[in-house]
Amino acid sequence: MADAGQALEDMRAKIQENWGWFLALGIALVIGGIILIAAPLATSIAVTILIAAVLFFGGLVQIYNSFKTTGTSSFLWNLITGVIAVIGGIVIYVNPLAGTFALTLVIAAIFAAQGVSQILLAFKLRPHEGWVWVLIAGVVSLAAGIMIWMDLPGSAAWALGLIAGVSVLVNGWSYIAIALAARASKS
Repeated sequence: MADAGQALEDMRAKIQENWGWFLALGIALVIGGIILIAAPLATSIAVTILIAAVLFFGGLVQIYNSFKTTGTSSFLWNLITGVIAVIGGIVIYVNPLAGTFALTLVIAAIFAAQGVSQILLAFKLRPHEGWVWVLIAGVVSLAAGIMIWMDLPGSAAWALGLIAGVSVLVNGWSYIAIALAARASKS
């Protein structure tokens, strides 16, 4: 336990020493997040192309690794999964707008499912303090999923970009908060 405490103190000291860099990173991420939000279609397509590249190269690695397991029961499964990932990456890259639509559809389904799951969890937690926040999070997720679904295909032009932008923006604010807290505790 002493090692964990020492590691925490070391990290705290490093953040205090370098709070300016954390602040700069946070500001850069906030600016980047704002840019991503301001150009949601371009961001959505960029995210889609990145996912296509990950699928393609990940599939190639999986195909290569499948041949390392020749003669085992996992060979065929690894090979098929790798081929599907490579084909999926190529298809998305060739038609990124269709890929963006498909990814938006998946995100809508994930938000809706997460919302339903959180709402059910909230009612299980109901006697405990804070259950309302879980319910609110569930309602917001469900509403976001429904809104994205109801606006398809139009939401494909903005949903991925908005989600990526908000994520980068919030990460930026978290680094700014860490930097300012470190600066305040340093003096």
